[in-house]
Amino acid sequence: MSSPSEPRPTVKAVIPVAGMGTRFLPATKAVPKELLPVVDRPALQYIVEEAARAGLSEVLMVTGRNKGAIEDFFDRTPELEAALEKKGDQARIDAVNESTDVAQVFFVRQGEAKGLGHAVLQAAAFVGDEAFAVLLGDDIIDARDLLLEQMLAVQAEHGGAVIALLDVGAENISKYGAVAVEDVQVAGDGDQVFRVTGMVEKPPAGEAPSSLAIIGRYVLPAEVFDAIRATPPGRGGEIQLTDALLKLVEDGVPVHGVVFSGRRYDTGDKLDYLKAVVQLAVEREDLGPDFGPWLRSFVTDLPTEGASPA
Repeated sequence: MSSPSEPRPTVKAVIPVAGMGTRFLPATKAVPKELLPVVDRPALQYIVEEAARAGLSEVLMVTGRNKGAIEDFFDRTPELEAALEKKGDQARIDAVNESTDVAQVFFVRQGEAKGLGHAVLQAAAFVGDEAFAVLLGDDIIDARDLLLEQMLAVQAEHGGAVIALLDVGAENISKYGAVAVEDVQVAGDGDQVFRVTGMVEKPPAGEAPSSLAIIGRYVLPAEVFDAIRATPPGRGGEIQLTDALLKLVEDGVPVHGVVFSGRRYDTGDKLDYLKAVVQLAVEREDLGPDFGPWLRSFVTDLPTEGASPA
């Protein structure tokens, strides 16, 4: 049994899913964006599986109105299971049960859409005084790249908060939260790790402290809840998690950034969503051998720009 002074392993994850998904209308008028299929599984299932692989067995989803289908998806479906069992279709029974067996999933409602920081604050009672991970559903990290595992290791070693970073280039940084980092890399295996000294939400390109952008993975200490409570509405009139993290930096809480160099599939808008579906389908053992050659043939037959189709 661990003594009170020893850090406890992180076992809890928080996934905010209360957004309205306006970029995917009209589909998201009735279907939560997080349940749109990426090949044959919703993006949200990939995220829960990632948390489980990293040892985070307790998952809290912060939902909103019209998101009841998410709870249904992670619940058992005895009628469907019985119908499949009657057909002797064990493979599909196993596929259906994957979403319910992968982790222990809990739900809480945000109530009002007041920003990511406010959504994370709804997890305070669930988290207690432990460190926890936050995973955003727009970013799918390839199962072969152990980003979250590395972030948990960095947090266990250094304490404080750990955020995932991606070099998006100066031309794209205005779409993201940007960070300033110390020049000296923190020792460690895997991706580069730096101490974060500042951050700003969606800065103009000329004012960004670097081209390193915050992407949708965080490992946070429980102190972040007090920081969020003390954070007034910021950009867009919302309580920004970036602003709360900056307060941690200013208060001397260590904040480290892991610069991710692996495979990431962005499902945040229509074009990136389509790219993600194609990338993941090509990688699938059951689909890739047929889909890849068809895709190459399809692309070869596409008319060149300005040419009329045959």
